[in-house]
Amino acid sequence: MAFDWQTIDPEWSWSEYAPRGEAPWNAERASHLLRRAGFAAGPDTVRRAAELSPKEVIDGLFADPPDDEPFERESRDLSGAVLATGDAKNLAPWWFHRMLHSPQPLREKATLFWHGHFATSADKVNDGQLMFEQNALLREHALGDFTAMVQGISRDPAMLIYLDSATNRKSHPNENYAREVMELFCLGEGNYTEQDVRQVARCFTGWEVRRKKFRFNAYQFDSGEKTILGETAAFTGEDAVRRILEEPASPRFIARKLVRFFVRDEPDAPDTLLEPLAEQLRNDNMRVGGALRRIFASRLFFSAHAAAQKVRSPVELLVGLLRALDGSANVRVLADASDQLGQAVFRPPSVKGWDGGRAWINSATLLGRANSVRRLLNDENTRFGRGGLVELARRFDQSEPSRFVRWLATLLLAVPLPSDVERQLVRLAERGEQETNFREVLYSMATLPEFQLA
Repeated sequence: MAFDWQTIDPEWSWSEYAPRGEAPWNAERASHLLRRAGFAAGPDTVRRAAELSPKEVIDGLFADPPDDEPFERESRDLSGAVLATGDAKNLAPWWFHRMLHSPQPLREKATLFWHGHFATSADKVNDGQLMFEQNALLREHALGDFTAMVQGISRDPAMLIYLDSATNRKSHPNENYAREVMELFCLGEGNYTEQDVRQVARCFTGWEVRRKKFRFNAYQFDSGEKTILGETAAFTGEDAVRRILEEPASPRFIARKLVRFFVRDEPDAPDTLLEPLAEQLRNDNMRVGGALRRIFASRLFFSAHAAAQKVRSPVELLVGLLRALDGSANVRVLADASDQLGQAVFRPPSVKGWDGGRAWINSATLLGRANSVRRLLNDENTRFGRGGLVELARRFDQSEPSRFVRWLATLLLAVPLPSDVERQLVRLAERGEQETNFREVLYSMATLPEFQLA
């Protein structure tokens, strides 16, 4: 039977989840939260989360790191080395290093979300410094002020180049960015007219890139009156963004995108279910953190309507596999594997980003996913807890074959293992050399249909 959002009560959906008999707070639900609000978490992190309350775990996900966070210093050093090469292709391994090791997985997950939302490709921009700076802009505002993010992305040099807005002149306004800022970034189809597109394009005339920086060229700016979404004034580009975000459709549009990315792939949620989140965004002046907290703390998020209702993207599959097992790997291998599976970070396929959901899965990509996991497990640089799988399992007293299989399933799967599959995996774990067998169990589990679900 097809899922019907109309049967779900919005008040129930966004009320706070409270652990109870039929829905206890345990390792499985902690894993679900950490998988969706990040890329999965290792055994120690899951155990500690299960010992806290859901609110305490969510608070931790939103906590800001200290100014002297060692990981950030390491990441800055790595980015300096990457940018010194001048090759934008080297940015992908750098970002995989962040996603794999960052102590702020929610911020990285949200940055990935916004990268797909404000999609910009290095294939056209072809400047590693500009793509890096856009990535930093998205990360800075990923859990914060959406208005500031749209204002920033509107004058971002990489975006200006990607959507041809850097050549927007008053004598010949370019409509590319004007259209996308309404259709894809802020409002959605049906909430503006072609006349609005033409008028907004005039607002962004004179916005240029000089020496890799944004520059406003007053001589090329159309300073006349424009009518945008029913309001007439001598709008500037900043004014146009403000006017667009004042539309009631804007918070609903962003709420729908957040629910699709963090809760359930399909079908799209109706306005009635989204309205409480949209109202939260309005009340928070379009700061997204409150809406995200409400999503992660909700009864809907911890219900069967959300669990296992998303398909893992290639990034989520590869990074999640490693983070769930305290893993590390050659990040260039990870970036190449994700690229081959259809998710090349810094190179989305179009301004619409990645379709996601079921689009990730077909007979070819399923085989490709299996092959990518195999190559990752066979790579000599892949470690689990700085050693092997057996060593990691022993550290957590999970090295007995049946315990090992159930332990992996808790960490990696969003749904229970079928009993016959569990028996087959246990038999596989019992044969021959243990490290080899355990890696075969992990590979086999990662190729299951259940593993494709987040």
